[in-house]
Amino acid sequence: MKQINGGVTAAKGFRAWGVHCGVKSKKLEKKDLAIILSERECAAAATYTMNRVKAAPIYVTMDHLEDGTAWGVVANSGNANACCPQSHENAELMSQYAAQATGHKPSDFVVASTGVIGQTINIAAIERGMPEVAAGLTDGPEGSDAAAHAIMTTDTSKKEIAISFTLGGKTVTMGAIAKGSGMIHPNMGTMLCFITTDCAITGELLSDALHEVVPKTFNRVTVDGDTSTNDMCVVLANGMAENPLIEWKDDSYTVFRKALHQVCEYLARCIAGDGEGASRLITCTVHEARSEESAERLSKAVVGSPLVKAAMFGTDANWGRVLCAMGYSKAPFRPEYVDVKFASAVGEVLVCQQGMGLDFDEEAAKSILSQDEVIIDICLHEGEHEATCWGCDLTYDYVKINGDYRT
Repeated sequence: MKQINGGVTAAKGFRAWGVHCGVKSKKLEKKDLAIILSERECAAAATYTMNRVKAAPIYVTMDHLEDGTAWGVVANSGNANACCPQSHENAELMSQYAAQATGHKPSDFVVASTGVIGQTINIAAIERGMPEVAAGLTDGPEGSDAAAHAIMTTDTSKKEIAISFTLGGKTVTMGAIAKGSGMIHPNMGTMLCFITTDCAITGELLSDALHEVVPKTFNRVTVDGDTSTNDMCVVLANGMAENPLIEWKDDSYTVFRKALHQVCEYLARCIAGDGEGASRLITCTVHEARSEESAERLSKAVVGSPLVKAAMFGTDANWGRVLCAMGYSKAPFRPEYVDVKFASAVGEVLVCQQGMGLDFDEEAAKSILSQDEVIIDICLHEGEHEATCWGCDLTYDYVKINGDYRT
């Protein structure tokens, strides 16, 4: 599989654009409204937040995707359109305005929002801005770039990827954009992800692939222990690559799922590394566990621990916090078998063996923990299963960002 440029516009038949319409403050002048649109009707599938409190766009999208098809996505940042007056009506109006501007039906659109909860969205600004977004739609990489920036909130960088691969002698392309920085915790996190592909695949198998991939990618990310009301991951497949239709779980399905996993894992890592205020990505892999489920639970507990995260910020090789987090995870393991290693691009250091601390070079450990990505490698010596989860360190800036997020 080859990584290429183009994001959500890399696949055949997809256009995108984003503008500043006024949902966000005029002082910011940041893009806040985006459309992604296909030339053909797409098979569509989605996963949603596990939060019991769900924003109106989630329910509208669930309704619109009931038939398993869509033509595009309309999304805004700056306001979550959640837990506020007229939220459902305004979510429906977003799809109506997108439909009017592009010549489609409201039900043809996925609707997504992200931003402040509890404040009524400026739907008039969205109505005014929609014709400009539609007029700007392009299949060039600048279209994906504009849409990627339009869905950002506290993100410090856009999150975008595209890959190409071969199915049935045809070149198939898959691209995606995502946003996510805070309120990130399994399952999903405050993230939006829009994936486009020109692959020909049935809606049922598209949904199966997405639901197989998300638990092992986006659902293994944690930033701060909070799960948002607006999380959504949507994939649209328009079939324009003209590969033989994937309608069975055969070799072609396996290749497609592998591609989807690559795209989602890349974006999951981007989201974790761009956690609010974060200075480094933390990757935790648990090896030789009794089951994948227990390995995942242990890994999530480690990357989600505020004390581990704070130690990583301070470049402190405090491995005791790792074992402590494992111990309250409720996953089965034998502490006396555990080895813990810290690693990064500049080397690795074994700090715990068979549940006991080792003498190690503190300066070397500090150098290892000072890199952009730190790996916490845990071996249980109990089985054949493993799982990797992603998080970030906990910095002073996280409190600063969230202390005045609304005001």
